Amino acid sequence: MVGYTKAKEDHLRRLRRIEGQVRGLQRMVENDAYCIDVLTQVSAASRALQAFALELLERHMAHCVAEAAAKGGAEADAKIREASAAIARLVRS
Repeated sequence: MVGYTKAKEDHLRRLRRIEGQVRGLQRMVENDAYCIDVLTQVSAASRALQAFALELLERHMAHCVAEAAAKGGAEADAKIREASAAIARLVRS
């Protein structure tokens, strides 16, 4: 079981909402919406994705990384490196 399984429906709902935002952006461009209005919506969609990513990372740390850390050894080291790399990717984005 992965860390987000218990909240899977919540996550899917959030992703569908984000998908709706992106489709709204497509409609805005199709309808020649004002640039600043499009950029405002891009920012909102980006923030929504970032919030989703942070929630997912938090659940990963609380479940997968914590479980591996309790076991110790090479698996724990690998999960910590993996989480660190994921954080670095999020910070760069």
